[in-house]
Amino acid sequence: MNRRVLRAAACCCALTLSACGSGSRGSVTPPDGRLDKCTVRFSWWGGDDRHEATLKAIELWNQKHPDITITPEYGGWDGWQEKVAAQFSGGKEPDVMQINYDWLVTMSPDGKGFYDLGQLSEQLDTSGISDEILSFGTVEGRLNAVAVSVTGRTFFYNSDVYRSAGASYPETWDELIALGIKFGENGIYPLDLDIQSGGTAWYLAAVYVQQTTGREFIDMGGNLGFTEEDIKAALDFYKKLEDEHVIRTIRTRTDEDGNAALYQSPEFIGGRVAGVLEWGSSVGKYESVLPEGTLEAGPLLSDGRGNDGGWLVKPSMLYAVSRNTDHPDEAAAFVDFLLNDADCAKVLGTTRGIPSSRYALESLEKSGLLTGLSKQSSDMLTSERTVTVSPYMELARVKDMCNEALEKVSYGTADTEAAAAELYASLETYLEKTRK
Repeated sequence: MNRRVLRAAACCCALTLSACGSGSRGSVTPPDGRLDKCTVRFSWWGGDDRHEATLKAIELWNQKHPDITITPEYGGWDGWQEKVAAQFSGGKEPDVMQINYDWLVTMSPDGKGFYDLGQLSEQLDTSGISDEILSFGTVEGRLNAVAVSVTGRTFFYNSDVYRSAGASYPETWDELIALGIKFGENGIYPLDLDIQSGGTAWYLAAVYVQQTTGREFIDMGGNLGFTEEDIKAALDFYKKLEDEHVIRTIRTRTDEDGNAALYQSPEFIGGRVAGVLEWGSSVGKYESVLPEGTLEAGPLLSDGRGNDGGWLVKPSMLYAVSRNTDHPDEAAAFVDFLLNDADCAKVLGTTRGIPSSRYALESLEKSGLLTGLSKQSSDMLTSERTVTVSPYMELARVKDMCNEALEKVSYGTADTEAAAAELYASLETYLEKTRK
């Protein structure tokens, strides 16, 4: 298996701290009179916790650098990619953008879709970020974007519900499935998976098969690693989770939640859904809707027979600068502020995960802020044999194809064999076209 292991988290923590000494800033030129007085647009997506922290960070920037005004543009994930893609195609994208990993494939396949940040080194200091993390945003030798953090999905549970049920957090797939029966007696679900939001359901099914077979779903070059039989096994596993009352069926979820995201669902907020699988960099939106201290991280699952790999990690998000910006130096200076400034780090905390910059990381450690669910998630993933998510797995069309297969199986309009055959053929055709 092609394992680009989660060295990022390790690099962000003990390894960078020991290898880099005091971690003093490099020779990057700070914003000063040589920069123009201007307005820079900055866009991002996230939950309320990220929005609030980022707006405070912008206020801090505007206090320190009143001549360069940052105009925020932000919202939730649903529909966000389509909005930015429309801006991008019209050359109207913001100067600074928080981008997703797969956008490098769709928006900059030749490395020329975004500004080459390597040309802005006087304003943007990348000395506190490892070469491996920088490679995530490098396309055809051009630094298109810088990863804010590296993240993976982890299980998070409502501790009050589990305690009331007299249940422990599962450590194996079999223990998770057994909880479906135990919780089902009281009409509660031990876990639930968003189908549409980021492809969480397929993610878990893919991890299960990666762990049991040692094969990757899609490799870094965009080649399908699963066989048709592997895809069927993933669909069978998902259907078993529904049948054993581990998760709600898609019909049940739609009837109860409508279009609401899982963290906004009355079923989750009220405790009828007692667990989620979420990126460590985004768990704050779930944590914020429950009483303080209620949500806890649980173990990454294994088969109980020594197979514990297959869990996926990726850049949580990256910062990029528009190739069309009229203010590249000012935009780069703001990116440097977001990544490296000690005061900004304390404001942002871990709302985007554990920082990839050792300067921000040191600020959080000195301030006692390197704690919480995001840190716990990072620590667990660091100790596992993880696999880096292929950017092709993050493509919207790939997620749609996988979600459509899950829906057919859930609603009973296709059995797992037929759905697997169709999904396999569709993925092969689409990935071949996309690689060209």
